[in-house]
Amino acid sequence: MLPQEIIRRKRDGAALSAEEIRFFVRGLTDGTVGDEQAAALAMAVFFRGMTLPERVALTEAMRDSGETLRWDVDGPVLDKHSTGGVGDTVSLMLAPALAACGAYVPMISGRGLGHTGGTLDKLDSIPGYATQPDSETFRRVVGEVGAAIIGQTTALAPADRKLYAIRDVTATVESVDLITASILSKKLAAGLDALVLDVKCGSGAFMASAPEARALADSLVGVANGAGCRTAALLTDMDEPLAPVAGNALEVAEACRFLIGDEIDARLWDVTVALGAEALLLGGLAPDAEIARKRIVRAFEGGAAAERFSRMVQALGGPMDFLERFAEHLPQAAVIRDVAPETPGVVAAIDTRAVGVAVIALGGGRARTADRIDPSVGFDALAAVGAHVGPDAPLGRVHARTEAEADAAADALRAAYTLSDTAPLLRDPVLARIGPEDVA
Repeated sequence: MLPQEIIRRKRDGAALSAEEIRFFVRGLTDGTVGDEQAAALAMAVFFRGMTLPERVALTEAMRDSGETLRWDVDGPVLDKHSTGGVGDTVSLMLAPALAACGAYVPMISGRGLGHTGGTLDKLDSIPGYATQPDSETFRRVVGEVGAAIIGQTTALAPADRKLYAIRDVTATVESVDLITASILSKKLAAGLDALVLDVKCGSGAFMASAPEARALADSLVGVANGAGCRTAALLTDMDEPLAPVAGNALEVAEACRFLIGDEIDARLWDVTVALGAEALLLGGLAPDAEIARKRIVRAFEGGAAAERFSRMVQALGGPMDFLERFAEHLPQAAVIRDVAPETPGVVAAIDTRAVGVAVIALGGGRARTADRIDPSVGFDALAAVGAHVGPDAPLGRVHARTEAEADAAADALRAAYTLSDTAPLLRDPVLARIGPEDVA
C-alpha cells in the first residue's frame, strides 16, 4: 500500500477503506508518511469530504495512535466538550457536579484557540494547580475525587497533534471531517462511556451560522456513536458571552460564585444544567430527563458540586481553602474601572468575537504561540443583550495592566456593543438537541 495512491484516490473523490486510513495514520505516527503527504491528503479531504464510515475510521485510527485509558471504577466514565466560546466556564462547574452524581470525569481540556478562552488557561490562574500531572496522579484524582481537569498528555492521540500542526499551516483547519476526528480522537482515547457536546453557534463561535454548527454537531454525534461512545450534542447560543465575564482569573471567580450559589447568571445556569442532565441520561445515572435535571440541580444547590471542586483543586496542588477565599488567591489587575457607553440605550447585540479579541489584546490570550498570558486581565460585569445601559449602568468593567491598555480595551468593548431604543427578543441559550437517534 502506497501513501500516494491513497492520496490519489481521495483526490479523485473515492471513499477510503478503514484499512487504507489505518495505514496512513500509522505512517503519520511513525514517520513513514511524510508531512507533505499528510498535507496533500488533508487538502484532498478538505475539498472531497468523507463519508460517515470514513470519519469513524479516521477517528478510531487517530484514537489508537497512542495510549487509550481504561478505568476500573464503579460508575460511568463521562465527559463534556465545548467547541469554544467567550465567557464559557461550564467545564469548571460541570465536571465536579457530574462526579457528585456518581460519574467519573477524566476531563482532558485545551488551551485558548483564536478568540476563545481555554479551560487550562483558566486553571493556570489557580496557584499550584497542576494542569499537566503525571498519569498516576491523574488516575488517582479521578478515582478518589471523581473528576480531574487536565491537559492532553503526549501519549494520547499523537497522530492528532501531528496532523493538526500540518493543517494549521496548510489552510485545512476548517474541514468538518478533520475537526471531528481531531476532537473525538482525544476524547475517546480517555476511555469514555458517554460524552455530551456543547456546539456553539453565533458571533462568538467558530461555527457562526446555524447550518454550520448543525453540520458539525451531526458529524460529531454520528462519529462518536459509530466509534462506540454514546454521545449527544446541544447547540447553544454564542451571540453574547455565556457568562458576564471574559478573562482567565475572572472566569474562575465566576465559576466559584456559581458553585457557592452567589450571583448565578441565568444563561450560564441553563446551559450548565442542560449539559449536565444530558450527560447523566447518556451515562445511565438517571432514567429520564426530568430526574436527570433534578439530580444535577441538587448537586449544585446542595453544595456537593462545590465540595468536589474543592477536593479536585486541592488534589491537583491548589490551595486547600481556594473556594472559600478565591478572591484572595486569584491574581488581580493593576487597573480596574467601569466602561460607560457613549450614549444610553438597550443592548441590542454584542459582537462576541470582538470581546474575545479585546481580551487577547489586554494580554489575556496568545497572539503568538510563545506569548505569556496575564491571567488577571479581561472584563467582568458585562451587560447582557436586553440590558439598559447608561451613565449609571456601564457596559462592563475592564481589568488591565496599564491605563493605556484599559483605554484601548474600553474603546474595543464599546465598539462590540450595539445599542437601540427598544429591547430585542431574547432566545433560549439552548437552541437544539442532537441525540444518537437523530443521526442513526
